[in-house]
Amino acid sequence: MRILLVSDLHYTLPQLDWVVRVAPEHDLVVLAGDHLDANSAVSLDAQSLVLLRYFSLMKPRTALVLASGNHDLTGADANGERASLWLPQCRREGVATDGDGLVVGDTLVTVCPWWDGPAGRAALEAQLAADAKRRPARWIWVYHWPPMNSPTCWTGKRFYGDADLAGWIDTFRPDMVLAGHVHQAPFKEAGHWADRIGGKTWVFNAGRLIGPVPPHIVIDLAAGTATWRSLMGEETLSLSADKAPARTVF
Repeated sequence: MRILLVSDLHYTLPQLDWVVRVAPEHDLVVLAGDHLDANSAVSLDAQSLVLLRYFSLMKPRTALVLASGNHDLTGADANGERASLWLPQCRREGVATDGDGLVVGDTLVTVCPWWDGPAGRAALEAQLAADAKRRPARWIWVYHWPPMNSPTCWTGKRFYGDADLAGWIDTFRPDMVLAGHVHQAPFKEAGHWADRIGGKTWVFNAGRLIGPVPPHIVIDLAAGTATWRSLMGEETLSLSADKAPARTVF
């Protein structure tokens, strides 16, 4: 299975066009949050309509997975916490999104929402605990924010990660976490697009740059590799490695 990971497109239409073009080359396409751009002059309602159309055009060989990020929150849910109220509409196109658990072959993909309060946090923790009981050979989480103290959340000045995620990784030990949120991490010295935690869990964050082609990661499970591509070039690691390789680009 070939997985394409992209995150933080922030309503960048040329980059969305690129994903539409390359999606058929992959079995699973993962957009790990921040589809909308809260700072855009275009209203969030208008952005969401355009994005839902883009999502309907993305046709990977097997499945498309969309998790929410902090920019995707558009209103209050039943608990009064901010949530991505528009994203569930993509299920009409057969897309997996927040709260879903998608089984692809021997892999379970748990799609984690961006939570904004205690009720959302509790619901996500319950989702992870439930999926842990049915995990097959491989378990992948899609979670917008990388874990704390990982080079995948290094901004160049500080670690900007999710402390709750670090604890859940330690408890449940998924095989991979596909993340984003910290745009700078792969492009800063001491940062990285990959990290291995506890000798078990790979964390990936492709980062964000402007331009027609977004930074992205292709995970080839059959070949046992992950390849990061950006304007800085291309780097590949072996999924069987004990840790991410040292980088020489800096």
